[in-house]
Amino acid sequence: MGMLHALVHLLALIPLWLYFSLRHYSTKTIAVSLVVGFLVDLDHLLANPIYDPNRCSIGFHPLHTPVAILIYMAGLMFPKTRILSAGLLVHMLADAVDCFV
Repeated sequence: MGMLHALVHLLALIPLWLYFSLRHYSTKTIAVSLVVGFLVDLDHLLANPIYDPNRCSIGFHPLHTPVAILIYMAGLMFPKTRILSAGLLVHMLADAVDCFV
């Protein structure tokens, strides 16, 4: 399951990287924003146990709720939050794939 999760992240981040690169964002801005998207998993520290391979993150952790996902989607509308929001949504996609495997 972990390999599929990582593969989804990789396959989704490559096109995002190319898209934002072609939109004339700096490489550093793109890299930092997409990596910060992984920090959303800090909310796993609030769960007991912190890691449960059979638990679906979507809807369970505070930063993985449908409301949070809608906020990430809204962030796509603003240039200053667009890359970060895209990274967060890719993360949610990867976690959703884990829920169905």
